[in-house]
Amino acid sequence: AWTFITNFNHSHWWNEFLAADPERTWPMLHATMAFFLGGRHRWNEMLFHDVHHMCPGRIGAMSQRGRFHGWQKVHDACVEILAAGLWKSDDDETIMEQHQRKRSMVMKSRT
Repeated sequence: AWTFITNFNHSHWWNEFLAADPERTWPMLHATMAFFLGGRHRWNEMLFHDVHHMCPGRIGAMSQRGRFHGWQKVHDACVEILAAGLWKSDDDETIMEQHQRKRSMVMKSRT
């Protein structure tokens, strides 16, 4: 299971999918995955794994934060982080950064 989740979370395909804002267009997928993973607090781990990698020592596991602070609060905080940008650099924007920016802009426009 760990290999599947790790490969899945880190794939370009998954990040492209997230950039299309599936929270609004695929509610059944999110409800199903949250059910199979044991709750929306665990599903946040899949939705915002890139945020975890930004600062793993400070942020830790999204699922653990969601258990104590509620999945919605963690979800909204991650959207805010993505909107601000995970990393600041003078280098050209990577494909993953483009996906992250697009995802956060779409989600912010709907709240």
